[in-house]
Amino acid sequence: MALTKYQHQLRALLSPDERRVFDKLDTPQKIQDLLDHFPANLLSSREHTMKSPRQTLRDRRAHCVEGAMLAAAALAYHGRPPLLLDLESVDEDYDHVVALFKEGGRWGAISKTNYPVLRWRDAVYTSERELAMSYFHEYFLDNGAKTLLRYSKAFNLQKFDPAKWVVAEGDVDWVPEALGKAPHYPIAPAASLKKLRKASKIEIAATAMREWTKSGKKNSL
Repeated sequence: MALTKYQHQLRALLSPDERRVFDKLDTPQKIQDLLDHFPANLLSSREHTMKSPRQTLRDRRAHCVEGAMLAAAALAYHGRPPLLLDLESVDEDYDHVVALFKEGGRWGAISKTNYPVLRWRDAVYTSERELAMSYFHEYFLDNGAKTLLRYSKAFNLQKFDPAKWVVAEGDVDWVPEALGKAPHYPIAPAASLKKLRKASKIEIAATAMREWTKSGKKNSL
């Protein structure tokens, strides 16, 4: 299959070692498997990073946006559109970003998270909204309050030169900033969101596990 112009641009920027890694990431499932092996980037807000895919591959540690950008770069390397989706929550909670892909006309998501939920989604969803809604009931604070408010449509990083986001050496904060400024749509009417039942104690307890410690050690199951 002939490479697209964007694939040529992206591949020309990568080192031979990087291309060998990307060559193997030829399905969304393989991309997710790689991200699952990376410890979570659990830096505090004062130690904030927003690494490019090149930096994330080198450091082998990622938070959700860094993981989503690496996934998007791997998708673009193999000729798929590099798409992100933003899940926007209340101020007391964290937003979540995933990489989107389509198979058989259905949407799926690649996700880097330290939580037992908010993870990979198989390509079974008919729309971005339907996929976003699959995260709704598991998106809550430690007190059980559900917090998901809005979601973006698919945000295509192909509008940006890959040199600016795939291999940049400085923080690429402008990527999530651009994503945050893109159109977002309410999960549900405001009146409905005022009537939500909190997650139960057993739901809160079931989601208390974290996959990675701050030292980079994986918790045993």
